[in-house]
Amino acid sequence: MGVVTAVSRSEGYTFTKPVRSSITLLEGLGVEGDAHQGVTVKHRSRVRQDPTQPNLRQVHLMHAELFDELRDKGFAVEPGEIGENVTTRGIDLLGLPTGTRLHLGPEAVVEVTGLRNPCVQIENFSAGLLKEVVSKGSDGELIRRAGIMSVVLVGGVVRPGDEIRVELPPEPHRPLEKV
Repeated sequence: MGVVTAVSRSEGYTFTKPVRSSITLLEGLGVEGDAHQGVTVKHRSRVRQDPTQPNLRQVHLMHAELFDELRDKGFAVEPGEIGENVTTRGIDLLGLPTGTRLHLGPEAVVEVTGLRNPCVQIENFSAGLLKEVVSKGSDGELIRRAGIMSVVLVGGVVRPGDEIRVELPPEPHRPLEKV
């Protein structure tokens, strides 16, 4: 089991999201009061491509272990600062298969849709940070480490300290791809 270490949301299209004492997840919509809440895509680059596509990026989760690693490399990154809604500890988010269900606290359930595709805003936040969260593997494939995206299956309030229970989908498992 893992744990929620922080929750964040922003009403505006800001890169950094203020840390809150709790957030409310709304079934099929995302984080109540967050700019990215909605049935259809809300991320500006995706809206420009096709505003009718489904919002597979309702809730962004990031593992606090990445912040620890970045701190060791000289980057001061705190929860919410690079756009996530839920900061976790104790779960290998990037190793989860597509379709994994994460039970956040006593009520909320999100389904993992894929990897966050980091953008240049990360570099604007801190020079050199983009190279730390996106790199190329030996096979030339991009390795994305800036968290995962999900949709809300069951709404509820999520708070720091809430336990996270992982429910894997039936096999065969599909690896995460960018969404």
